[in-house]
Amino acid sequence: MKKLWHFLREYKQFSWTLVAAIAGLGLELGGNHLFAHILLSAAAIASVVPLLWGMVQDLRSGTYGVDILAATAIVTAVIMRQYWAAIVIVLMLTGGESLEDYAEHRAERELDDLLTRAPQQAHVLRGRKTVDVPVSEVQVGDKLLIKPGELVPVDAVILEGSGSFDESSLTGESLPRPRDVGALLLSGSVDIDGAVTVRAAQTAKNSQYEQIIKLVRAAQNSKAPFVRLADRYAVPFTLLSFTIALAAWFLSHQSIRFLEVLVVATPCPLILAAPIAIISGMSRASRHGIIIKNGSSLEKLAAAQTFAFDKTGTLTQGKLRVDGVKAYNGFTADEVLAAAASLERNSVHIIAQAIVAQAEKKRLRIPAAKRLTETAGNGLEGLAGGKQVLVGRLSFLQKQGVELPKTFQAKSVQQTAALVAIGGKLAGVISFIDDVREETKPTLERLRELGVKKFLMVTGDNQTTAKLIARKLGIKDVRADTLPGDKLLALEAITDRPVAFVGDGVNDAPVLTAADVGIALGARGSTAASESADVVLMQDDLSYAAVATSIAKRTFFIARQSIVAGILLSIVLMAIFATGKFKPLYGAVLQEVVDVVVIFNALRAHSGKKP
Repeated sequence: MKKLWHFLREYKQFSWTLVAAIAGLGLELGGNHLFAHILLSAAAIASVVPLLWGMVQDLRSGTYGVDILAATAIVTAVIMRQYWAAIVIVLMLTGGESLEDYAEHRAERELDDLLTRAPQQAHVLRGRKTVDVPVSEVQVGDKLLIKPGELVPVDAVILEGSGSFDESSLTGESLPRPRDVGALLLSGSVDIDGAVTVRAAQTAKNSQYEQIIKLVRAAQNSKAPFVRLADRYAVPFTLLSFTIALAAWFLSHQSIRFLEVLVVATPCPLILAAPIAIISGMSRASRHGIIIKNGSSLEKLAAAQTFAFDKTGTLTQGKLRVDGVKAYNGFTADEVLAAAASLERNSVHIIAQAIVAQAEKKRLRIPAAKRLTETAGNGLEGLAGGKQVLVGRLSFLQKQGVELPKTFQAKSVQQTAALVAIGGKLAGVISFIDDVREETKPTLERLRELGVKKFLMVTGDNQTTAKLIARKLGIKDVRADTLPGDKLLALEAITDRPVAFVGDGVNDAPVLTAADVGIALGARGSTAASESADVVLMQDDLSYAAVATSIAKRTFFIARQSIVAGILLSIVLMAIFATGKFKPLYGAVLQEVVDVVVIFNALRAHSGKKP
């Protein structure tokens, strides 16, 4: 009873119309037919005035909808003294709008949860004291204490302790993730067990949770464009409805036939079903850790004919590992690896980490490096084991006068390779490989099943490496050695549109913006990529691109299904009621039933398991 009262208070126009209908029924039963008719006609006219005003505003803005049918039916019913038919049509319209609003609130529940769960306070460690401060006052570098059951206030790195963290509200992943010292914690995740001391890596404004909230607000404020598609049906549907109504009147010489037809032509399904389906689909995607910023992006994703991918970190893991070591001038592979690791040990570069990881895996003795100097973008120089060691590009070694053996072929050196010189001689070449993600091939196969016709790889990596990866994945179109501007040109040349582009880095931001649908992979990556994209996959998992596409296609299938079903049912009812065998009141009631059925069909876009 309390929920019903809340509903009636929330939707006042529907409530007042319902009260008028109940009061009119009471007057009719009491024999006060005149007062009942006055009340019903007044309520109907009062409701049609804002409808007519809205139509005028739409016409001024250059748009045309189907409200003219509903307004004509209400006014005609009052003129022809079919007061109950008029009030039922009004109840249908106001009830349909109330149902749409209710559906929006239901569909946006998952999005709203993000806003209400935003971190508010943080425990800052200052000396031996713990001070509670608003999360907005936390600075990068502050030490924080996070207790079990609390939200992580800002993006932070664990300094002491370990625990399991619930990241479901951020990534859609239901299983808790174990995090140890050195791990990055995302703001908004929940510490399930174990207190941890962390160092703030970002302020609250720049943390992951705040970025997600920005995306959510953009999604909530967007208008579903499929409404415009529904309006394109409006002109032919309106003309057909008036044609049938006027023909029935002309052939029968009975003006009541005109009303009987228009009553069942009232187009609530056309107006409401499509936006409900789209909002429901966006909410369903959010539940699986996929934020779609607007209905337009959802529509284009559903229709995508081409998928273009960045390579490194998208199709591949983005984590290099040592593929092999080729030694020269009498040095062994282990000596080359140990010398390189000594210089690279304290570097955060992806190549350095791969070298050190391989040396540690082989349990090599890594000497301490001295007199270490770095030439940005070229290489490192230092003393290791009492010998001068250089690690870097071929051009860097040549400038330092390194002696190259006759058996060395410069053309065979890949872009992702590190050359090592010891004592002024080339000691070896370390080559690397970036493994393809496990989910990449199944994702491409699933996208093909969903109707994607063409795949394209665009990467800044060299031609040899790019073609090797593409061959493994069955991608025929490859554009390598590309700068961000080259990627834009590659996308513009594609004829099979719309085009979706999947990327994860700062360098992908321009092409994510330019693509018909930009998809940012993994919210842990570049903020620039997430802000530029139309779709953000919270999990660092490429398969979610196929999940998002599947949801988009199902959503628009249901949206179109709802629109077509509404039109066909209305046409059938118009043909039946044109015979004059049924009163206008019966038509108004039947149309209400049709509206409810079609709208609840549209709500199916909100349900379903993860594709």
